[in-house]
This record gives sequence, structure tokens and C-alpha cells, in this order.
Amino acid sequence: MAWFRFALTAFFLALSVFSFATAVFGVSQFRFVMNRVHAAGIGDTLGLGAVVLGVMLGSGEAAVAAKLLLVVAFMWCTSPVTTHFIGQIEYHMNRSLSKYVKREDLHEPDGTL
Repeated sequence: MAWFRFALTAFFLALSVFSFATAVFGVSQFRFVMNRVHAAGIGDTLGLGAVVLGVMLGSGEAAVAAKLLLVVAFMWCTSPVTTHFIGQIEYHMNRSLSKYVKREDLHEPDGTL
């Protein structure tokens, strides 16, 4: 039984490394900031979940599992907020965004939207 738990722990930790590595690749390769934010958010969510699940399986203690679940709940509540904040900063600061998003505060040179 210990080998099976070890194999599951190793699988979830390897999955988390793969998730974080693809997120880093996505953040470094995508040109548009909204795509980069999306890649980072998906990588964080899957990577964090896999790391915590792997550590929970590896430790085998209920108290450790409960603490880790609280950490995951905190991270899953704060990560979307920070991602949204970064997206809003980009939305308001990048004037070349009009090619991708129609905004009310951007006007064409002839005065129309």
C-alpha cells in the first residue's frame, strides 16, 4: 500500500511540475498580455491543486491535509482577483488594445467609435 501511495504522490507532483512548466512557457511565448494572464492562471490552478494533492497523499495525516485545503481555498480565492486586476490594468493602460476590444473611451481619428 505504501508503494501505491508513493506512486500517486509522485504522479501528482510530476503533473504539477508539468503544469507549472507549461504555464511558464505560455507566459514567455504569448505576445498578447491577456493570453499570458490566462496561461498563468490555468497553470497556477492546476499546478497548485496537483502539488497539494500530492503532498496530502504523501503525508497521510488529516491535520496536514486540512491545513493544505485551507491554503488551496485561500489561493483559489485570491488568484482570480489578482488576474482580474492585471487584466483591468492592461485594459485601461494599453491604447493599442482597440484592435482586440471595443472600448468606449477610445475614439477613431475621425471622431467615431
